[in-house]
Amino acid sequence: MLTDTIRLFLFPALMAFAAFSDLFTMTISNRISLLLVAGFFVMAALVGLSGAQILSHIGAGSAVLLITFTLFACGWIGGGDAKLAAATALWIGFDPLMNYLVYSSLIGGALTLAILRYRHIPMPALLERQDWAARLHRADSGVPYGIALAAGALAVYPQTVWMRPLGL
Repeated sequence: MLTDTIRLFLFPALMAFAAFSDLFTMTISNRISLLLVAGFFVMAALVGLSGAQILSHIGAGSAVLLITFTLFACGWIGGGDAKLAAATALWIGFDPLMNYLVYSSLIGGALTLAILRYRHIPMPALLERQDWAARLHRADSGVPYGIALAAGALAVYPQTVWMRPLGL
């Protein structure tokens, strides 16, 4: 019962927190990625993942870390995004990884277009005094891609080893 509750809420809650953190501060704390990594190993022990399954998940996370670190080194993504994507891939594993990457890319593209459109309209009066909204409105600001990473992760989470046993 407790394991099922953790399985249902830990990963989604951390992903939602990462998305909101990125939206409001344009940063994703290292603590979120570290909690995701630690949470993975706790869950793996609780549900009895085999050593081969754990290694496969580590491989997925490592592959994504290698790719996202390269993108970060080129200045194309933020460091928080790179770490979040890798920690997410650790949870997701190889099976739904391609779906995660496609969903995150599509959602990220739509998010980027929406923010670019937002930057070309006058700042809504309701948001003028909100620092996060003003920052998003500035042309020199980035895109809080953690939102897309979290949305893509939540879209594929039902396909993971964690949720399949629940039949959801």
